[in-house]
Amino acid sequence: MIKIILNGARGKMGRTIAELVKSQEDMEIIAGVDVVGEKGDFPIYNSIFKIEEKADVIVDFSNPQALDNLLRYALSHRVPVVTGTTGLEESHRLMLQDAAKTIPVFYSQNMSLGVFLMVMLSQKLARVLSDFDVEIVERHHNQKIDAPSGTAIMLAEAIKEVRSGAEFVYSRVEKRKKRDKNEIGIHSIRAGNLVGEHRVIFGGEDETIEISHVVTSRKVLAAGALKAARFIVEKAPGYYTMKDLVDSLSC
Repeated sequence: MIKIILNGARGKMGRTIAELVKSQEDMEIIAGVDVVGEKGDFPIYNSIFKIEEKADVIVDFSNPQALDNLLRYALSHRVPVVTGTTGLEESHRLMLQDAAKTIPVFYSQNMSLGVFLMVMLSQKLARVLSDFDVEIVERHHNQKIDAPSGTAIMLAEAIKEVRSGAEFVYSRVEKRKKRDKNEIGIHSIRAGNLVGEHRVIFGGEDETIEISHVVTSRKVLAAGALKAARFIVEKAPGYYTMKDLVDSLSC
């Protein structure tokens, strides 16, 4: 039985994961962490350092400010970490990579296997269609704080790897000039209760190719996070991503 600490237990993703775990025969949540503690199917503490139960993995969907304490606890207890928290800055990623020298760390800005395949396909198209303009459009619910989404950034970074000199452009309001060929446009929409939608548009001369991915339920992301948890508990210390998970599934 894989014993999980759920960081961000009372958030939207935390609640979805907790509900999904109920149907998993090989997993259980032994404790949660959130701003306000409470008791339900499992105890929720307002500090991760109050947890005495022994866990096999920490699953984290909280906020960047919680990362420091999470990693300090994980390192002191030698517990693997799976995090899908978005809005992380470069300093946070360096913290994860440093922790990965001691414990297994799995990080992805989107836990959907479909999104990762979309990233791979977008990168391949960007390489082949080297003269096409690239625009990324993402839509999320009106409660999402960070913009652009972590997934949009992940898509843009993957494309930039094969587009030498590419530049991310988030707004053209002040530019007042024609689009440069090296631009990767990134646009954010926040409305209603949209769970998540990403589109990558490749625009060429008399031809347009568009790839899209739509999430209608957070269950997709929760399922991916649990797959990552199963994957990482068996691993040696290191920094793991969706590529490692997908590669393991395709073996």
